[in-house]
Formats: sequence, C-alpha cells, structure tokens
Amino acid sequence: MKISLITVCFNSSKTIERTFISVKNQTYKNVEYIVVDGNSSDNTIQIIKNYKRIISKSISENDTGLYDAMNKGIKMSSGDIIGILNSDDVFIDNHVLEKIANFHKKNRIDASIGNITQVNGKGEIVRKYSSKSWHPQKLKIGFMPPHPSVFFKKDLFEKFGNYRQDFISCADYEIIIRFFLKNNITWKYSSITTTIMLTGGISSSGYSSYKLISKEIKKALQLNNINFSYFKIITRFFWKLKGFSKIL
Repeated sequence: MKISLITVCFNSSKTIERTFISVKNQTYKNVEYIVVDGNSSDNTIQIIKNYKRIISKSISENDTGLYDAMNKGIKMSSGDIIGILNSDDVFIDNHVLEKIANFHKKNRIDASIGNITQVNGKGEIVRKYSSKSWHPQKLKIGFMPPHPSVFFKKDLFEKFGNYRQDFISCADYEIIIRFFLKNNITWKYSSITTTIMLTGGISSSGYSSYKLISKEIKKALQLNNINFSYFKIITRFFWKLKGFSKIL
C-alpha cells in the first residue's frame, strides 16, 4: 500500500527541516512524499533541495493559497491513501505511517481518523485532541476530527472533488462534511496519534477567527444541503467547555 504524503509550504525555513527529518525517519518506506512550495523567498527552496532524496515530487510556483497548493499535491499523487503533514508539524514517532498503512490494510474503509498533540512555540503540550468520541453528526455543531490525523483513500477526491478554494480557513471542514456527512463514506477511528502540531494560525487566533470560522462552517453545511442550527455552531465553545459536544 502506497501512502502519498503532502506537505504544503511557503517561507517555512524555520520549521520545515524538522518536518522533513520526521518523514525521513519513518519506518514505513512505501511513501510518495510530495512537497508543494508557494515560491518561497526565504531559504525553504534550498532546504527542499537538501532533502531531495526523500522527496518524490516537488514544485515551487505561485498559488492562490493553501487549498490551491493542497489540490496541486493531490493531482501529483499516485498513492492508495493520502495524508497531509503541515510544514511546521512533525510525526509523533517513527512508526506513524507504518501504523496507518497496517490499519488501512486491515480495515476496508475510505478514511481513518485519529488523534494529534498540540504544542506551543516552547514545545510544551497545550492540548491532546482525540477523535475517539467524534461522529459525522457533530459536524453540524462545529466539531471535526483533527485534519492532520485524517488519511483518505485517493479515489474519494476523484469521486467527490478536491478542496474548495472559496474558503479562507475551513475548506478542510467543508471537504470532511462533503465526504463523511453528505456522501456517507466508510471510516473508522484508528486510535493512532499521528502528529505533533504547532499551535497558532487563523484557526486559533481569537474572537475574530472564531467568528470567521463560524460563518465558514455555516457556509460549508449550506453548500452540502445539511440541516443545522447556527446557534449551536456559534455556541460550540460553551458546548465543548461544558462537555455537551455529544448533544445534537
């Protein structure tokens, strides 16, 4: 089973070498590693060249944003399953892809979901994000599995389309709604913690981000003709805080 792993980057010289080392150290070797660079102006391109032995395919060119770059990576891929590793994230250990491959071999599923660990700039753990109690119905109230923990069969993109480019922050949310909720793909919780993810970015930057994400979740549900309560979406923080995320 071939895994296509995609890393999208732009001016990522401060973090991307750790990402590359994490991929290099994986025990599973049937990996097609694709790097899509947005025409970086720092030292990122040189670092990519330094790790060309582990990189199967790479491009460096202008794009219209993160999701455009992800779609380029998907188009370049030829694996059985596809995973995303951000340019400031690393695998939690050297056996992640081996465990993912074995899980998909044993289970006839379209996608697997798992867990991630989030750390701050000092490397301190700030959150352990598990998908154990997640269900697609929770997409209606603003809860999705952590995107870096999700591994998709490639043919899902061929059947149902790629990441939409008319979202600022939530195209990953929309594609999970489209796959899991609208088209009822088969999936299973793997219990595998895949990634150490650096906190920060638009998805974790205060009230303005919360407001934007709420609007984009609403948009994603509407595009896929899913019935939902917007009140439950905008109050999702309190549901999570009170442990009410199981209530639909």
